[in-house]
Amino acid sequence: MSGYGVDRIPILLDTDPGSDIDDALALAYLLREPRCELIGVTTVTGDVAKRAAIVEIICGAFGREDVPIHCGASDTLAGGPGQPRVPQYDAIAHLPHRMDRPQNTAVDYLRETIRSRPGEITLLSIGPFTNLAILFALDPEIPKLLKGLISMGGCFDRPGCEWNALCDPYATVATIMRSARQTWVGLDVTMQCQMAPEEVRAKFAKPPLDVLLLMAERWFQDANKITFHDPLAAAVIFHPELCRYSDGLVVARMTEDGLRTEFTPGMGGHRIATEVDVAPFFEEYFGVF
Repeated sequence: MSGYGVDRIPILLDTDPGSDIDDALALAYLLREPRCELIGVTTVTGDVAKRAAIVEIICGAFGREDVPIHCGASDTLAGGPGQPRVPQYDAIAHLPHRMDRPQNTAVDYLRETIRSRPGEITLLSIGPFTNLAILFALDPEIPKLLKGLISMGGCFDRPGCEWNALCDPYATVATIMRSARQTWVGLDVTMQCQMAPEEVRAKFAKPPLDVLLLMAERWFQDANKITFHDPLAAAVIFHPELCRYSDGLVVARMTEDGLRTEFTPGMGGHRIATEVDVAPFFEEYFGVF
């Protein structure tokens, strides 16, 4: 399904690899999707140096040592559980990488890069929203300078929320308040895209996907499946037809029970995915490899 011979789409990726496995899967997809111009990657939450090292190792496995990698915010804005641990780093720590990146360069990098290419760049956010909240607060014009803002986050068909939004709840609220246009691929949709360990092992056994399998095996110590949350958010940039959508307004509210993400159809600059075609999504994902 991947398109060849067409214009490439400039992408900045803000991510938190190493806690769940799906960030790494999304990065691998972007590195191989022929329409993707991956400009750079920023990491967020917890040990951002280890998360940046994971990005470096995956990029190296795919022959893309040219991709800039920047460490972002490690702490939450004002409360929230955060995400200090990076368990999957240990599974690939033996592979070549560096740990001496400067700290807290992500926001400046995002700002300068977006301003250098106004109206061109799509920002894909697949981690907690701390970097984005700081970026939008420091430079409120940034959301208007993006071509698109795609987020894996929220949950819109049931009570409760989703981890990226919950991890730094005040950052989630601040990001939504400042984003005039934003597409959300929420938990209620991504949960349909799952794969059992046996199938994962079969599909990821050969290079360069085998580096992801090392991380997946660490994931399977605590889980009995992989859910392709973040890869779906990445894929709809290039193939929006994989999902159906509803336009309206997304809000995030702090309640006595915690953070709630809510969607009201109708007027508003936001869009949420409401349904996904699972088989075509997996065809697209594995087709790029």
